[in-house]
Amino acid sequence: MKFIGITVLGIILLSLGLWAFKRKAEPKDRVKTAYKEKKAIIENKLKEKNLKLEDIHILFVAYKAEKQLTIYVKNKQATQYNKLISYDICASSGDLGPKRKSGDYQVPEGFYHIDRFNPASSYYLSLGVNYPNSSDKIKSTAKDLGGDIFIHGACVTIGCMPMTNDKIKEIYIYALEAKNNGQNKIPIYIFPFKMTHENIKKYKSSYADHTSFWENLKVGYDKFHQNYKELSFNVDKNGDYQFK
Repeated sequence: MKFIGITVLGIILLSLGLWAFKRKAEPKDRVKTAYKEKKAIIENKLKEKNLKLEDIHILFVAYKAEKQLTIYVKNKQATQYNKLISYDICASSGDLGPKRKSGDYQVPEGFYHIDRFNPASSYYLSLGVNYPNSSDKIKSTAKDLGGDIFIHGACVTIGCMPMTNDKIKEIYIYALEAKNNGQNKIPIYIFPFKMTHENIKKYKSSYADHTSFWENLKVGYDKFHQNYKELSFNVDKNGDYQFK
């Protein structure tokens, strides 16, 4: 009986060990699965721009009201980006306007970059946004500004940008390849909406508290859409973006 007990215990421990190993290996498998399913699709999309995966740098632009995330792409030696593809943001939380504190359910607005890759995300795969940035820290009066803002899989969110598990595979590969090509800070510009004069007029009366901040964002919005180059800017003592 003792021998049988030890054997059963051993089997249980071995099973638990194999389960733990499988769970540990799973995140790597997600990235492998993404490449297996999406690499050819991505390469064909880049071919339309005469680009190869091993040569790209990218830039993200997100529009909250339109629930849209657009990828711009260029050869890593070039300076000007071209629009490549737009994805629907699957779900949203909060309202128009910047994120100013933890727990406000807001998606940030402003000029950011991707600062981390998470292949072990609770939402399949995810890309971290460097919120709060220096502008947010100056403009917020909250003790806790919050954090952990991601572009991720699934279709649920509290202040992030969910893209579904299917589409995050493509987005993650674009970003990972750009990083592997030497792009250490992938820009992501997050706007409340497409900042046309018509939309400014449409939203101005309902969001009067954000008017000054949005006017500052529009300077960067217009500058990017004039030449499709990565923005260069400082943040002044008031937290406003000063574009070069």
